[in-house]
Order: sequence, then C-alpha cells, then structure tokens
Amino acid sequence: MTQRTGQHPVFARFYEKVAGPAGERAGITAYRRRLLDGLSGEVVEIGAGNGLNFPHYPPGVRRVVALEPEARLRALARLRALDAPVPVEPADGRAERLPFPDGSFDAAVACLTLCSVADPPLALAELYRVLRPGGELRFFEHVRAGTRGMRRVQRAVDATVWPRLMGGCRTGRDTRAALCAAGFTITDV
Repeated sequence: MTQRTGQHPVFARFYEKVAGPAGERAGITAYRRRLLDGLSGEVVEIGAGNGLNFPHYPPGVRRVVALEPEARLRALARLRALDAPVPVEPADGRAERLPFPDGSFDAAVACLTLCSVADPPLALAELYRVLRPGGELRFFEHVRAGTRGMRRVQRAVDATVWPRLMGGCRTGRDTRAALCAAGFTITDV
C-alpha cells in the first residue's frame, strides 16, 4: 500500500506531542499573535497543522479556510477549530493546488510550512493567484542561514533523513527569494 502524498504520521505524532508544545514553551505564541494581528476578511491558511494559530485570529477575520494535507493533524485542527474565536474551516488540501477561484481571499497565512511544501514556487504562485488585489501574505518561516558554514550544515541536514522525519522540512530553502520570484513584495521580515 502506498502512502498518500502529504501523509507523515510519525511527524504528525511528534509535532502534536513534542515539537508543537516545545515551540509554544519557547515563545512561538508571541510570533503567532504578531503574524495574525490586524488581519481581516477572508483568510486561507496553508499547512495549518493541528491548528495552533487558530486561537490568535483577530475578530476582524470573517472566515479562515485552514488547509492541512496530513490526516492526523487535520483531525486535531478540526477539534481546535471548535474553540477558535472566528469561524475556521479545516480542510484537506495542498498549497500547490488551491481549490479556489482567483482573488478569493483578503489574506493568506503560511506559518512554519513553506519549508515542507513539495513545490515552493508553485505553492507561492497559487497563494498569489487566490489573493484579491491588495491582499497580503503573512508568513513565519525558518529560512536559509546567513553564513556559509550554517548553510553547509543545512545542506547536510536536508540531504539526510531530516526531511523524511520532519514532514518534508527542508531547512535551507531561500524563502525570501522564492517570495520575491512569485511576485510578492516583502515589507516586513
């Protein structure tokens, strides 16, 4: 039996039990709040995981469509959506193939997920496509290191079992360059 693309059951359990809670204890909650502060209207979130962003959506948001391809994380997101302060609709979906018409959303959110999408240029092109004119992409991501030595470490980690264990994560992606190549204008990092 072949595993469905986007299914990482070992990573999902690890993220649920270890990485997610550890990140929250380390202060990621403050970044999540800052990431979502001031959003309004209709929002699409890619790679929503188990819904750790949901409690931080501000009241101006009318609806969040939260896409998550991993079944276990999506099931946890559905539970967390019940207590969200705004309407959240967790759904199966991949960033590389957004099932929405052009210009459907006022904002898009990518939080700790662009490292693991299979095709970042396609995913970013899709996000750009579904945003209304004047819409914005909010992102919180780890990125390519600034020093040559750390970039070597990232390349080594990405060439080992890291992506297989960490849900497809590639630590050394040049996210800033990919965002610009997709047509986004970066105003704050």
